[in-house]
Amino acid sequence: MTTATTTARARGRRRSAGPLFVAPFMVLFLLLFLAPLGYAGYLSLFQERLIGGTAFVGFDNYVQALGDSQFLHGVGRVALFFVIQVPLMLLLALLFALALDSGLLRLARVIRLGIFVPYAVPSVVATLMWGYLYGPDFGPFAQLSRKLSLPVPDFLSDSWMLGSLANIVTWEFVGYNMIILYAALRTIPHELYEAASMDGAGAWRTAWSIKLPALRPAILLTLLFSVIGSFQLFNEPSLLMKIAPDVISSSYTANLYAYSLAFTGQQVNYAATVSFLLGLVIVIASYAVLLTANRRRTP
Repeated sequence: MTTATTTARARGRRRSAGPLFVAPFMVLFLLLFLAPLGYAGYLSLFQERLIGGTAFVGFDNYVQALGDSQFLHGVGRVALFFVIQVPLMLLLALLFALALDSGLLRLARVIRLGIFVPYAVPSVVATLMWGYLYGPDFGPFAQLSRKLSLPVPDFLSDSWMLGSLANIVTWEFVGYNMIILYAALRTIPHELYEAASMDGAGAWRTAWSIKLPALRPAILLTLLFSVIGSFQLFNEPSLLMKIAPDVISSSYTANLYAYSLAFTGQQVNYAATVSFLLGLVIVIASYAVLLTANRRRTP
């Protein structure tokens, strides 16, 4: 065997190594993501009728969904939820990350673990726990208000519900976003801090001029995750609907509406349409966030 042949075979093995490593992911991605997505898109083009069975209707389902007040109100409600909840959650995560990175906190590891622990609690358990705390009859807030002869706060009322949901989600995900931001802070070269200290910059000036600019990619990442999570809001309102059925309906959020259509109303085709439109809303919102961030970066 010549040297040229051996070299050619070695190059061929190196070239085939990449596709072989990627192949398991691509197979799972095709079977578990693209195939169900394509099937859902196929279902959205049909409609089940009382007479004639399932019939091809093209984009009629999409036209109907765009005029569906329940779907539109659900999208608008989660958009309002995003505007209220996400800035507060990311601000708290940023403050906690900066405080931990400053090195001035005692028991920093214990504090970091304590802030992150709620993320490890399943959302179902977290919602049930907060549902008990919100309870107007046996909840601790209600009992304390009665002992102090104060009005009982109705956290599960129509005017308070969105804030109550925002509180649960914030409690769950502040620690997760804090870890992302804290990890990004730890990658900043220490030489920048030394140079800033030699120039007379204090802790606030260092945070504003060095840490915050370096955190922009991480903040953008957490913001994108928050966009997706907000518009997919499901577990929390679905569970609270059991104890506040007069406030949370089956169409309270767009994701809950699609679930109700598919598994309660047995309208699989229309549920697929609503899901596709919800995915389109998420794509548009995510693109708007990226576009706004890129415009701010360009001088």
